Amino acid sequence: MSKKEMFDLAGKVAVITGGGAGIGNEIAHAYLAKGVKVALLDRADNIADIAKNLGADKAIGIQLDVTSKDQITKAVKAVVDHYGCIDILVNCAGVALLDAAENISEDMWNATININLTGTFLVCQAVGNVMLKQGHGSIINLASQAGVVALPNHVAYCASKAGVIGLTQVLSLEWGPSNINVNSISPTVVLTELGKKAWAGKIGEEFKAKIPSRRFAEPEQIAAAAVYLASSEASIINGANLVIDGGFTVQ
Repeated sequence: MSKKEMFDLAGKVAVITGGGAGIGNEIAHAYLAKGVKVALLDRADNIADIAKNLGADKAIGIQLDVTSKDQITKAVKAVVDHYGCIDILVNCAGVALLDAAENISEDMWNATININLTGTFLVCQAVGNVMLKQGHGSIINLASQAGVVALPNHVAYCASKAGVIGLTQVLSLEWGPSNINVNSISPTVVLTELGKKAWAGKIGEEFKAKIPSRRFAEPEQIAAAAVYLASSEASIINGANLVIDGGFTVQ
């Protein structure tokens, strides 16, 4: 393979949860540019329209709640019926419900764990069974720097993302012999539209001052990592947690 052909994903099929916006949507754009056909799974009411705008013959959108095993089973079957296979899974669906540990409500805790961790597992399980029958696949789970180090007011979020990293490692161990790679990406703050609003002003400047690179991540930087991890060039990488944080967690 020539250097120009590296990271070629042409002809592959990818499922992306949380693909309607933010990091998931950026990854969808990056995959489409590489010749991937994508299925966006998202709770947004207009996910079918979002997918249609990406390209009617290259993207489909399916509305679902990642905490519903029944909805996931039906969505995965719909993707396989439509495209014939699933080569790549990217789990981006997630929430960040923040409060001090002594104050966080049980509802906030449960919602965070159910969406970020249980939802990720349920989608991995459903798609993993497809990949096990195929004998190949690549799974990329979006974790966070908050799964590696403690952050104030992030008790549920940190727990959920640390769980995603642990889940990733176990799946890589169990499914690696079946030619399925399972890795995670742990970003710092990412400047999606939501990220820009949440970290604008003083709070963002104070946090950036703690990052050796003194800046947050751009969505396309996370998408580039998702392209690499899904490529054949990264086929030896299994069970890894790629931290993209400007050096925040080295301290």
